[in-house]
Amino acid sequence: MKKLLFYLSIIALTTMSGCGIYSFTGADIGEAKTFQVNFFQNNATLVEPGIDRTFTTQLQDLIQNQTSLSLTNNNGDLIYEGEIIDYYIAPMTSTSSNTAAQNRLTVAINVRFYNNLDPEKDFEKRFSFYYDYDANDQLIGGTLDTAIEEIYNRITQDVFNESLSNW
Repeated sequence: MKKLLFYLSIIALTTMSGCGIYSFTGADIGEAKTFQVNFFQNNATLVEPGIDRTFTTQLQDLIQNQTSLSLTNNNGDLIYEGEIIDYYIAPMTSTSSNTAAQNRLTVAINVRFYNNLDPEKDFEKRFSFYYDYDANDQLIGGTLDTAIEEIYNRITQDVFNESLSNW
């Protein structure tokens, strides 16, 4: 019985040591201990107040919740920065009387990622997503909040995957 437990312990330790430094979410943080998310300025032609702060905070929260990295204001091992480059509404479907039946809000964000411990992983990339809503609804209040939340959930997860997942 003791031999069986000994062999099972060795197998378990060998299996765990081969996994490297990964979190439960599949994030590969390497030797990084800290990250920083610089403010994402809103440079879109159509400016919606507050969406820049919302995106910056949502990206910080996602990384904190899915990794063991500590948030810092400067000299982070991993640095995220960029700007909101598009925020626009376009009609998607029309009615028989040639009016919009459904509109689409699209947000695009340019992200620059710097890995100060492994510069080969640095990138600059555009991420975008959209939210469709009924043309009779105005994009304010709860409708706007829902749209931004859905769009940012997708974009922040895409940024996270691009920067910290080796899939």
